[in-house]
Amino acid sequence: MKHANHKNTITLTGLACAASLLLLGGCSTAPKESGEIPASGNEQQVIPLTFWYSGGKTAAGVMEEIIQEFNASQNTWQITGIQQADYDETYMKLQAGIAGDHAADLALLDADKSYNLMQKNLLADLESYMASDPDFDRSDFIPVFFDQCQTDGKMFAMPAYGTTQVLYYNQKLMQQAGIQPETLTTWQALADAAKQIQATAGADVYGWEPMWGADNLIDMALSNGGSLLSADGTTVTIDSNAWVDAWESARQWIHDDHTMRIHSGGQGWEYWYSTMDDVLNDRAGGYTGSSGDQADLDFSKVTALEQPGFGTNPAAPVARVLQLIMPNSGSKERMDGAYAFLKYFSAPSNQAKWSIATGYIPVRQSTLDDATYKAHTAKNPNALVPFTQAMHASPLAIDPTGGKIYDALDIAADQVELENTPARQALQEACQTAQTALDEVLGTK
Repeated sequence: MKHANHKNTITLTGLACAASLLLLGGCSTAPKESGEIPASGNEQQVIPLTFWYSGGKTAAGVMEEIIQEFNASQNTWQITGIQQADYDETYMKLQAGIAGDHAADLALLDADKSYNLMQKNLLADLESYMASDPDFDRSDFIPVFFDQCQTDGKMFAMPAYGTTQVLYYNQKLMQQAGIQPETLTTWQALADAAKQIQATAGADVYGWEPMWGADNLIDMALSNGGSLLSADGTTVTIDSNAWVDAWESARQWIHDDHTMRIHSGGQGWEYWYSTMDDVLNDRAGGYTGSSGDQADLDFSKVTALEQPGFGTNPAAPVARVLQLIMPNSGSKERMDGAYAFLKYFSAPSNQAKWSIATGYIPVRQSTLDDATYKAHTAKNPNALVPFTQAMHASPLAIDPTGGKIYDALDIAADQVELENTPARQALQEACQTAQTALDEVLGTK
């Protein structure tokens, strides 16, 4: 899954896969922290459960393996995994399914959609499960991911895995330009490096390629001290100087300096892979992309690097969490089984398996101690860059309008990146639209 801009609601890795996965097995009691679930020893009818998720080929294959292993690990529950097109489809089907009493027993969603379901009181109370589970260790979860799964101190979702956008630079072009990667500590330094790469490699080579969409620009604004909302949550602040300065810099690098460019449009992930291909084929000095890209990259040619700060401000890019949720089915037996799988998936060994295969970030700190993961990261140190960045990243701000603020930012990003609209104009228009939507939600106007 390339986790990127909101206009595409990205699903696990690579190209969208439409085929459903049908996985059958057996099941039992709540899993131990190791991820293993002892068989109950009782002869009883297996309880069937359904799990809706979305993902590309690699992630879907790993998810299938984990579901099968869960089913084989106990004899009480049997999970059938059914792949959806994307998180939007999963979300829409869940709402319809809950209304018609035929929803899945558990689902994989991004944070804003889980939050919306929680706000409507449609999710099972995970807090009661976690509070009564002596093996559940809250302190082992990476805070930026765990905190996005709770509100008012109560859990409404289980962190599944994390993603954040990092820098991937072309080793050869960087070296030819005489640039030391460790000097790229600000976006301004990266812009200077882009000019130097282009001057060395030629005008047909771009120094850097940001990924199309609002996400890169949002990261830059947050790393310039910006915020989505005011502290009291009543005012949209995306037209502040922190936002304008960051977005205007990107507009200048793309349209005035011509040292950066954006690939856009095309079918599905075409723009994403076009960006990656430029860097892998020496047509660009680097790009800003997802931690989930690591499964598709050649690290003999590229190296990962954390995002820099903006000016004198420290780096504060977003780290998103994908969440496992349990709709409130009203059946204790089915919800017990759903919780068992949520906990099973979060076990360090399964987090390691998922991360190694997909490039996404484990949500458990103890994954670093897993022998398989330690061996993998020792051989592939680039895998630790997203993990390290997540430890000091910004949580994804929840959009209280149900997505209208981020929709306005998507429009503004296209104006800045593709249409050369001054950032202040684009962001002021977006802010007006977003504030109207927020006022409607708050009932202030």
